[in-house]
Amino acid sequence: MARSALLNVMVQAAFKAGKSLSRDFGEVQNLQVSVKGPSDFVSQADLRAEKIVRDELMKSRPTYGFLGEEGGEEKGTDGAHRWIVDPLDGTTNFLHGIPQFAVSIALERNGEIVAGVIFNPATDELFTAEKGGGAFLNDRRLRVGARRVLSDCVIGCGVPHLGRGNHGKFLVELRHVMGEVAGIRRMGAAALDLAWVAAGRLDGFWEADLSPWDMAAGILLIREAGGFVSDMAGSKTDMFGTGSVIAGNELIQKALVEVANRPVPSR
Repeated sequence: MARSALLNVMVQAAFKAGKSLSRDFGEVQNLQVSVKGPSDFVSQADLRAEKIVRDELMKSRPTYGFLGEEGGEEKGTDGAHRWIVDPLDGTTNFLHGIPQFAVSIALERNGEIVAGVIFNPATDELFTAEKGGGAFLNDRRLRVGARRVLSDCVIGCGVPHLGRGNHGKFLVELRHVMGEVAGIRRMGAAALDLAWVAAGRLDGFWEADLSPWDMAAGILLIREAGGFVSDMAGSKTDMFGTGSVIAGNELIQKALVEVANRPVPSR
């Protein structure tokens, strides 16, 4: 597959950070870990990966802005472009030796995501997308799953953990969704979950309390794979503002919005 110069820069940054993460993953028991919040760990590997990604991207496009999970936001002189980066999505998985984590990089142009890369160095799977150019896993073109009814679907989700999110609201959503689908999966890395929807491995996905870097690249992947993405209320324009996402093919995404938003049962 042909990649633009910008996408190649993103891929190389992801590969370089992934190489560093792979080394640290092999030494996971020896990592020095500091506590960032309840059940929300940040490791030296995380910080190192973000620095690698930032250095690579800014070396190529020094005028672009940068929004990273660890380092926060830096305004660029360009004004139109911004990198959105999660250097280690799935940190808790990583620290427990679970090989479900990724580097996620997106490029935003005038408020619209135009390129995205999600790379899992543990499995050597590279998901890429450019606006209008399709979505790919390594060199294979991706399409979202074609299932038409929820009862045939396996749906991914995020589960709010200690000190974060509305547990009661999620349990109501879970009760509604689990009664309609063939199965529910919680993988622990939202960027990869969204990439798996683009690849048809998951038929749909929903999660609240996300940050832009959790979903920016994945949103583009799904759209370029023929899927649909909105926030929990069904808005297709304000995922970053609400911090929530529901995704799938046209029929499944629409059905998930309806089911997840059913009112609390009276009994």
